[in-house]
Order: sequence, then structure tokens, then C-alpha cells
Amino acid sequence: MEALKTIANISGYPGLYRILKPGRSGVIVEAIDEKKAKTMMGPQARVSVLNDISMYVDRPEADQDSQSVPLGDILMLVADAFGDELPINSKVDGSELADFMEQVLPDYDRERVRDTDIRKLISWYTILRQFAPESFDKPVEEPVAEVVAAETEVNETVVAEEKKAGE
Repeated sequence: MEALKTIANISGYPGLYRILKPGRSGVIVEAIDEKKAKTMMGPQARVSVLNDISMYVDRPEADQDSQSVPLGDILMLVADAFGDELPINSKVDGSELADFMEQVLPDYDRERVRDTDIRKLISWYTILRQFAPESFDKPVEEPVAEVVAAETEVNETVVAEEKKAGE
């Protein structure tokens, strides 16, 4: 999810923010809500870009390299499972949060992922779905076979033209 590179959570401030312009004296952000208020956050603000956030998973020892899953992947799993409307909100109790997370990411680490983390996930998903639905657009990629075929055709044309020019 490319869009998550410009969306951030700011510690101590509710909601999500779009990073508009980073600078030496801080960063200019725009609230992702109906008001779209712009604010300057100083260098003391703890800004966490969503693209850099991940959740712990409990996987076998052999798979040590992937002990966490990027937030973007988790958001896409939620979107695939539930679409626009979640069957839960961020104010429910811990057991319902655990049941929700179990449906989305069955191997999440129950010891290291706290209820507050799941609440943030639900809140952020709701905000992104409502005010930044482009975050869930899947990148359009050309099939590899078509790219190779097109390159081969161009190369064959160049070779044929070079042969004609040499004759």
C-alpha cells in the first residue's frame, strides 16, 4: 500500500494525518477527516508513518525472519474479509477484539499484541476507508509474459532494421 508512506499517526493526537511537507523545523500535516485542518508539528512530535508499523505474529522458530506483518498487509486482509463495514468498533471488550484479530490474522502474537493495538487498527481502518479509500487500491501491474513479449518484438524489429541498413 503505497499510500501509507504519506499517512501518519502522531502520538498524543487523535486520528490520522497526511504528511504534506517535511522540513527542518518539523512537518506540515493535514488531518484525514472532514475538516482537513493543516498543522505544523514540531521536531518533538512523535510521528509514526503507517508504512513503518507492523504487528507481531507467532510463527515457528524456523521462520524467524517474518516475526511481524506490515500494517498495510493487515489492512488489506481486513478489507478482503469485511469490506467497507466492520462488524466491530474500537470500544468493545478484549475478548471481542481477540476474536476479530483471530479472523483477520490467525497467527497474531496474543502476548505482544495488546488490545490497544487492535483498537488502533480498527480505528485507523475506519478512518482510511472513509476518508482515504485510495489507500486500498491494489497496484496495477502488467503481466510479466506481456512485457517480455513486447520487449522481444521490439528487439526483433531493431535487428531486422539493422540488417536492412547493412545490406
